[in-house]
Amino acid sequence: MTRRTGWVLGVVVALVLAAGGGAWWVLARGTAQDDAARAALARYAAAWAGKDLSAVPFSGSGAPADFTAAVEGLGSATVSARPGSLRRDGAAATASLDVTWTLPGDVPWRYSTPVRLQERDGRWLVTGPSEGSPWHPELAAGDRFSLERTAPGRGDLLDRDGEPLMPQGTVYQVQLDPVRADAAGAAALEEVTGVRAGSVVEALAQRTKSGSQAPIPVITYRESDYRSRKARLDAITGVIAPSATQPLGRTRTFGQPLLGTVGEVTAEVVQQSDGRYVAGDRSGISGLQRQYDSELAGRPGLTVRAGDTSVLEVAPTDGADVSTSLDPSVQEAAEQALEESSLTVPGAVVAVDVRSGEVLAAASSPSNGFDRALTGKYPPGSTFKIASTYAYLTRGITTPTSTVACPKTVTVDGRSFRNYAGESIPGAVPFAQDFAHSCNTAFISLSQELGTTDLTQAAKALGIGSGWASSLGVDGAFDGSIPETRKGTDQAAAVIGQARTEVSPLALAVMSGSIARGTSVAPVLVRGDSTPRPTPLDGQAVAQLRAMMAEVVSSGTATTLRGTPGGTVRGKTGTADHGVDEKPYTWFTGYQGQVAFAVLVEEGVSGGQTAAPVAKRFLTALADR
Repeated sequence: MTRRTGWVLGVVVALVLAAGGGAWWVLARGTAQDDAARAALARYAAAWAGKDLSAVPFSGSGAPADFTAAVEGLGSATVSARPGSLRRDGAAATASLDVTWTLPGDVPWRYSTPVRLQERDGRWLVTGPSEGSPWHPELAAGDRFSLERTAPGRGDLLDRDGEPLMPQGTVYQVQLDPVRADAAGAAALEEVTGVRAGSVVEALAQRTKSGSQAPIPVITYRESDYRSRKARLDAITGVIAPSATQPLGRTRTFGQPLLGTVGEVTAEVVQQSDGRYVAGDRSGISGLQRQYDSELAGRPGLTVRAGDTSVLEVAPTDGADVSTSLDPSVQEAAEQALEESSLTVPGAVVAVDVRSGEVLAAASSPSNGFDRALTGKYPPGSTFKIASTYAYLTRGITTPTSTVACPKTVTVDGRSFRNYAGESIPGAVPFAQDFAHSCNTAFISLSQELGTTDLTQAAKALGIGSGWASSLGVDGAFDGSIPETRKGTDQAAAVIGQARTEVSPLALAVMSGSIARGTSVAPVLVRGDSTPRPTPLDGQAVAQLRAMMAEVVSSGTATTLRGTPGGTVRGKTGTADHGVDEKPYTWFTGYQGQVAFAVLVEEGVSGGQTAAPVAKRFLTALADR
């Protein structure tokens, strides 16, 4: 190689190395710019999730406040944003955000909106589009999102024939306008509506103090009730009564408290609904209407507008119907019996279809109380002697014709037990007569021959404590509790339905229905896809119990039911002590034809004197329908 050739080659190598170093520097700077732009885009996307862009560097002022104002109309909706691919051209870059809003009711709303970024003094800034808004491609600059909800049609609670138990009806929501009203008008409104004295006056004072102009809700009336008071309400300054529609029973008391009511959601319900409800919505607030609200209510429709442009429309989904086994005619007969009995204490009447075990009626009095027909827990008293007798008969301890004395008292482990009102039956008494006259001492004299689980098993065979509460379809339903007994006084008290035994009125109706049918099956009120499988009972014991239950009416403690329209009534009275100074719970349970039933009156003289007449009124009313 010549000296010149070597020099030239050295110059070329030097030039190549210099050019390579420059390219490396340019490439490294471009990668750093890309990374910085992507990091700025990621921070921008993350800020959307908090709906707060105040920490995002923008090329101009006012963007964070504009974003807050633009999305305010979406309320409690949450949002997430995912950065799309970024393309950089020198100190400018373009990308997109894939935005997902979760609207009330968990409705997703997805769209992509363009993003522009610009590098200034080594810092990447988000810059707005040349026109429009960065928050949505179809949102004009300065415009806002708005959210409109369309109420769905509410499903119905259906009776056994598929007809609505509570069809839609008009109601009037009586309210007081705090701007126009005064204390005298508030007091007058209390008098007309019968609400708690002072309640509206107090609410008005609170509104005045806080400066709130929100109307004060007072009471909701059916149309007929509102019309009868309209003139007096119109005369009070500040009273308003907007109308609405909601499910209504045949009467104010029909099916209450089982069916429940529908009304405006409370602030607490809104807060706990995870966006499903907003103020002003209506929902089930008690009973089955509340329990099955998610099925009945459906899903509201949603429309999102960007300014005047609709950018999302979701049609409402009407609620689904919920089928029950209730028979309106039987329900009305049960309520009529309670009303005509003019009870001054709580009571209940429940009826079950013997063939299917389906609940035909569940009436509780007062109607604004709890559902004592299905969820109440009470000692059954002598109605439980049906289960005790089933245990005695199936274990061979006695027969209907066996002689079992009925003295005034009997003593077990030093404790004396007596009959109702100190009664006794003289002479050689067949057990069937002991049953008909509800002789405690006769039953107790046989009690120690039972095993400690015999009563539990007998009761379970007849449907008491057998586990159907969870499949009835009613929250809080009680199928009874008959614990294993302890020999001695505990077992003695248990055979007459005292001690630790507890039942609901429905549990006793199921027991009577099991005797009527000869098999035990779990009752159903809200119909599902499965049908309970019946469990056979001892046929001989069942036949003997049917005969003895007929004697209770023909010659025993429930002769008031003799001649009841509709045919032979078979049953058992019960009087259950539950406190030294408390009046006893009184019962009658039995069946007539294909209807098994139970009656409870929480305070009375005896099952025969207090509860049995209610049962007669129920069966008489039922026969007339």
